[in-house]
Amino acid sequence: MNPTLDRLARQALFRLNPEHAHRLAIMALKSGVPVCGEREASRRLKTIVAGMVFPNPLGLAAGFDKNAEAPDGILRLGFGFVECGTVTPQPQAGNPRPRLFRLEEDRALINRLGFNNDGLVAVRERLKQRANNGGIVGVNIGANKDSADRIADYETGVRAFGDIASYLAVNISSPNTVGLRALQDRENLSELLKRVLAARDEVAKQRRAPIPLFLKIAPDLTEDAMADIAVEVLDKRIDGLIISNTTLSRRGATSRKAHETGGLSGQPLFERSTMVLARMRRLVGPAMPLIGVGGVHSTETALEKIRAGADLVQIYTSMIFGGASLPGQIVAGMSAYAQRENLTSLRQIRDSRVDAWAERQLD
Repeated sequence: MNPTLDRLARQALFRLNPEHAHRLAIMALKSGVPVCGEREASRRLKTIVAGMVFPNPLGLAAGFDKNAEAPDGILRLGFGFVECGTVTPQPQAGNPRPRLFRLEEDRALINRLGFNNDGLVAVRERLKQRANNGGIVGVNIGANKDSADRIADYETGVRAFGDIASYLAVNISSPNTVGLRALQDRENLSELLKRVLAARDEVAKQRRAPIPLFLKIAPDLTEDAMADIAVEVLDKRIDGLIISNTTLSRRGATSRKAHETGGLSGQPLFERSTMVLARMRRLVGPAMPLIGVGGVHSTETALEKIRAGADLVQIYTSMIFGGASLPGQIVAGMSAYAQRENLTSLRQIRDSRVDAWAERQLD
């Protein structure tokens, strides 16, 4: 997209309620109308994680295309992969509105959406219809707010999408479903992982193919909690971690809307989420795949996530402020960097700044 047109489109959308603007963006991507020209992926950016071959390491995080309405349009923006969801077993309206707030001065969002989605039946049908289109499309699964057995909801999600998703992401880190983050506590986490992995293995036998399973964690964890999570994910041998979800911290946010309840995403989250990423890399070691999320808004911040321990990187909020051309710009910048530094793979810079980030002081 022409930068001027991209800027004008953002200005028009920013005049709308955030949820209405988001709906229009999904409709545009769903329509099949080219929003941005596709670019040929550089071989230097190819990344292999959990047996999957990513054309480049930049993905769209869960929360944008909750209902898998536009994964193909999103991939055409230049992303190497897209994660749909969060999807719960039953359709869910989410929390009362208003529940999404732009912090324009901070290039950030606060949301308290509450897993609003169409439910697994509708989302599965959409994914089945585009199953032959190719591309890496993961599904982020969650639990219904009023569920009597939230772990059972995750098992249901695994069984619903295990035969059709490129990978599964177990989301236990949203701050907008009361009590959900308690599943990160060691005893609860042990039981959760045991049950979802058993469900995953059942589906994998039927599918006759491995199904990568990732765990998405919060950025607001204590040192002890991070250590407990590391022990459990290594013991249960999950395929990777997604670090991290939105934060309850307001550090770095200056907007008058910063008092709103919910999870903060965007540029103020970059520092904290990257410190947690680096700490988890040191705890789990070099073999486990990590996806770095939080505050990425440029080529340099994407590369810094990789230096801090990430194999893959996801964005979301920065695209709201940077426009539809941002993914292509970041990927092109990554390619130029790899060529300039004579890298055959960005894996060559992974972990180069783990210690520097891990040793920063968390507030």
